[in-house]
Amino acid sequence: MSELALPQNISPAVAEQLKPHWTRHIGAAATALILVVLLGISYYPAEVNNWTLLYTDAGNMAEFIEDFLHPNFVDLEDIILKMIETIQIALWGTVLSIIFGIPAGLLCSNNIAPTWIVQPMRRLMDACRAINELVFAILFVAAVGLGPFAGVMALFVHNLGIIAKLFSEAVEAIDPRPVEGIAATGASRLQQIIFGVIPQVLPLWTSFSLYRFETLVRSATVLGIVGAGGIGFIFYESFRSFQYDRASAVIIVVVISVSIIDIISSQLRKRLI
Repeated sequence: MSELALPQNISPAVAEQLKPHWTRHIGAAATALILVVLLGISYYPAEVNNWTLLYTDAGNMAEFIEDFLHPNFVDLEDIILKMIETIQIALWGTVLSIIFGIPAGLLCSNNIAPTWIVQPMRRLMDACRAINELVFAILFVAAVGLGPFAGVMALFVHNLGIIAKLFSEAVEAIDPRPVEGIAATGASRLQQIIFGVIPQVLPLWTSFSLYRFETLVRSATVLGIVGAGGIGFIFYESFRSFQYDRASAVIIVVVISVSIIDIISSQLRKRLI
């Protein structure tokens, strides 16, 4: 007996539910098989076979951990000052990426800009996201010298690609009716964006920005390793000179600072959404 024809206007979600169960099981099994094959192929290249070192070198690890259990807070004031500098680097990187991310996000949105603008802008933002902020930090240290400014620029460029993507996805998900109503009054395209688009996406944009700030604070803690300012330099110098007690103090300050920022940011984001 032939299968009954489905209505042409049926939604993809409903059509998926109407498929025979065995077809969905085959798809899930094929996906699982591909994942297992990929894991098997990458087992030796990723050196996962060295997991035995976790217990064969347990003695060395125990000595290493023991040194970290006795943090040295003699230089606490310097550590805190560098942590504040790290937060300032993250703050400026976030603000700059938001300022430039708003127009970039709009130009990456299919319902705002034409395709000949959207596609090049998206590829440019893809490039910003693809390169890690630590790589950008190395490039900016070579370009502008050592110091926090290189860190700010590294976080700004990398985060710009992420912010633009998040902002554009929010814009593409808006209700078009308010924009159409404003357009019917004879408003210009800019006025449609200001009064029809921005009010709808502003809560999400703010939430995304807060989330990215707390993420950049974590990212900024390692920029000092390559000379781009912040607390990472103290940690790197302590670790390289085998001052594990001092490195432990740095880690504690970083964890406490990041945790406080995460808690505050999470509470603010809950109120916005």
